[in-house]
Amino acid sequence: MEIYPAVDILDGRCVQLVQGRPEAATVYGEPAAWGRRWLEEGADGLHIVNLDGAFGRAQKNADLIRAFIRETNAFVELGGGIRSVEDAAGWLDVGVDRVILSTLAVREPETIRTLADEFGSARVMAGIDARGGEVMIEGWEQPAGSYLAWAERFEELGAGSLLYTNVDVEGLQKGIALGPVADLLARAKVPVVVSGGISGVEDVCALQDAGAAGAVLGSALYAGKVRLSDVLGAAHAEE
Repeated sequence: MEIYPAVDILDGRCVQLVQGRPEAATVYGEPAAWGRRWLEEGADGLHIVNLDGAFGRAQKNADLIRAFIRETNAFVELGGGIRSVEDAAGWLDVGVDRVILSTLAVREPETIRTLADEFGSARVMAGIDARGGEVMIEGWEQPAGSYLAWAERFEELGAGSLLYTNVDVEGLQKGIALGPVADLLARAKVPVVVSGGISGVEDVCALQDAGAAGAVLGSALYAGKVRLSDVLGAAHAEE
């Protein structure tokens, strides 16, 4: 299973939020420095989120993110503020390995097919941000229907992978809620990367046993509750 440390960027700074609320941001400093640190410690890739984009300020942080991508050969998946085919294509052309489509995928589902046809399914990830089993869009503000139904739709349209985030536990550092993850993994035919609540090696092991393809680590990693080396050791133990 692959491990992707999160580099969430708000107003040019690396932050971690609690359940997506910008007013609850903990600031950790310079994003590129954290990205380099996680890569030097052996991360399989980076999960970069342009949080300003997610809150409607799409161009903020774009230059910073582009500069970092140009200077590293690491695997990067990126989300936040991707509101059109042109936005997604621009990031893929810059060198992002995989774009994450969330609100756009719900508002304009055919975007997934368009991008998959042009760039290949492997570079198109559909984001499933769920609260209480329902997909949340527009910065996790608006409900949009069953997360399982949307997962099936995204697969049919050509998404090469899914990013499942459980908003109910995201950022709380109290562990994962395995039930909803297991339900999704039982139905999904494409790789699923899981985010939200991952707070220790035991969470990673549980996700690996359930069949997750990857995990995104955020708040617990930055707060020092878990070490990246320990997580990587558990995730790669059976390889």
